[in-house]
Amino acid sequence: MKRLFAPILAMLFFLGCSETKEQDMPPALEISENHRFFQTKDGKPFFWLGDTGWLLFVKLGREDVVKYLDARQQQGFNVIQVMTLHTLAAKNVYGDLALDNEDIGAPITTPGNDFSDSAAYDFWDHVDYVIQEAAKRNIYMALVPVWGSAAKNEKVTVQNAEKYGRFLAERFKNDTNIIWLNGGDIEGGVRKDIWEVLGATIKKYDPSHLMTYHPRGRYSSTDWFHNESWLDFNMFQSGHRTYAQDTSADEKHHHGEDNWKYVVTDYNMQPAKPVLDGEPSYENIPYGLHDSLQQRWNDAEVRRYAYWSVFAGGAGFTYGENAIMQFNIMGDADANFGVFNNWQETLNAPGALQMKYLKELMLSHDYFSRKPAQEIIAENTKERYDYILATRGSGYAMAYTYTGNNFKVQTEKLGFEIRDAKWYSPKDGSEQKIALQSKAGIIDFDPPGDPKEGNDWVLVLEK
Repeated sequence: MKRLFAPILAMLFFLGCSETKEQDMPPALEISENHRFFQTKDGKPFFWLGDTGWLLFVKLGREDVVKYLDARQQQGFNVIQVMTLHTLAAKNVYGDLALDNEDIGAPITTPGNDFSDSAAYDFWDHVDYVIQEAAKRNIYMALVPVWGSAAKNEKVTVQNAEKYGRFLAERFKNDTNIIWLNGGDIEGGVRKDIWEVLGATIKKYDPSHLMTYHPRGRYSSTDWFHNESWLDFNMFQSGHRTYAQDTSADEKHHHGEDNWKYVVTDYNMQPAKPVLDGEPSYENIPYGLHDSLQQRWNDAEVRRYAYWSVFAGGAGFTYGENAIMQFNIMGDADANFGVFNNWQETLNAPGALQMKYLKELMLSHDYFSRKPAQEIIAENTKERYDYILATRGSGYAMAYTYTGNNFKVQTEKLGFEIRDAKWYSPKDGSEQKIALQSKAGIIDFDPPGDPKEGNDWVLVLEK
């Protein structure tokens, strides 16, 4: 497709798309020594705060890519999860097809990458541009090679999937801000041969980048691939259904909204690997996804998923918003899930603005010593929204309540004497000091405000 540009605009674009210099690239990611967390190659803690920008490569042009990445950088996000191929007919906003005749083993590439020349700038050059712009902002791109629904196509064979895996690995192996998400909203037992060859091939030709598997809702990568050599960390999708909508017949996957239970399962598996919720309920999406008349998930519910899973032992969390994940423009023929906003209108959705407070809280204390600490909560017998999740590390402990009800802490289980106590707000990061009448025994803590869903607080106890 021929593109016409005014000379000045073309020059601005040309100057803006110069190749990312090596010093612009963030350090590569590694698994921490205790196999529970991520760290950068220079040994610094990396708390995964992801956003689902699934259709980024096909729906946004370069100017909008910058606008989106700028916003997410300012909001504290450091990972963007994106589909490399949503379908085998994937085509970007400039009309460039990814594949020749929908053959996954035949990516279409052209000589050069000059954006002002429509014959030179192809689909994969646009992917390069996004990755490089993300790198400038210290954002990592978590790439799904091919979405699960597309992999069901009989055109996807083991042979051409192997070719495609090698193409991806060799093209992106020098970009330090790459993470691989094999799969894509699909059970690992469906086209398992494809996931195995993609995982093994990409890891063979690109051994330096981390890889996991993104499963369908209410499943985890541990259901199929925990012991695979190409799987460096685990990811589960807690999904978009409510307690009432969860009709899973398999008890293993019948957790309703209790996403922390997936963390507990995966955290206790051997060998130890980091785990996180890679797709919880999205802000502004209908309960259960498909009925637009249903109530919409809100920011408080998204916060609950985040703190529950991280305090249970998660190495990070991925946020999602309905319009953003599909980069919707009202009137789009491919709009889904009752979306009612343009994506730019929800860039500053409340939940998106609040996620950074979790990341800041986790990084404000000794990071690599952190572990689940349910033992510190006394009489923690309530269920669902009233359940308390706790975590602790060297010289500190934290407990999260979603409803603001009183709860009790067993101080002898802390492993340290309390010096300070405070309430931390997941809504805005503000703090309120607590005047303790006693610092020993079982202490009853009363969060600020009246008990109700969404009156969530983190108790922070420090040595």
